[in-house]
Amino acid sequence: MTPDAARTPATPPPDPLPADARLWLIRHAPQIHGGRLAGRRDVAADLSDGAALTRLRAALPLAAPCWTSPARRCLTTARALGLAPRLQPLLWEQDFGAWEGIPFQDLPDIGRLPLPELAAHRPPGGESFHDMAARVQPQLARASGEVIVTAHAGTVRAALAWVAGDAALGFAVAPLSLTILRRDHGIWSVEAVNRLP
Repeated sequence: MTPDAARTPATPPPDPLPADARLWLIRHAPQIHGGRLAGRRDVAADLSDGAALTRLRAALPLAAPCWTSPARRCLTTARALGLAPRLQPLLWEQDFGAWEGIPFQDLPDIGRLPLPELAAHRPPGGESFHDMAARVQPQLARASGEVIVTAHAGTVRAALAWVAGDAALGFAVAPLSLTILRRDHGIWSVEAVNRLP
């Protein structure tokens, strides 16, 4: 071996591709929020629609692990579906800061912002959509195989942002809806959005 060859560092192997995965993203049952922005407030869920819960349960891969936001509305929804939730603190809804708990009709009017500005906008003391996605996406990226996620509309949109970018803010995410994303060879694709039971 020549002296020059001895000093040349070896080329590191490429990073392995993440495992293939499918995320079954469920928005919690309707929240009992009293007409106020819930966000990080730990409000209850209305679990009275047993037929919808039964239909949604029938669509899920029930042997898959279930990751759940620690919010009561997500935890009780997962349990009502017969799942065994594992709490994941990073999956909380967007923190709306000073806007938390304000009646919807009293929320400040921020006007019609272009999507990039809307996604970057932070309520006073809270998170922007970009902030929330930066928190949520690394947790979801750890998925391997089939994983059920019971969380919030914001969590679902953060996952959709892998494919749609800031346009993910435009997706409807209804209570008890199912959104499915799949990762094959490191690339995310959308199989379903806002599918209702």
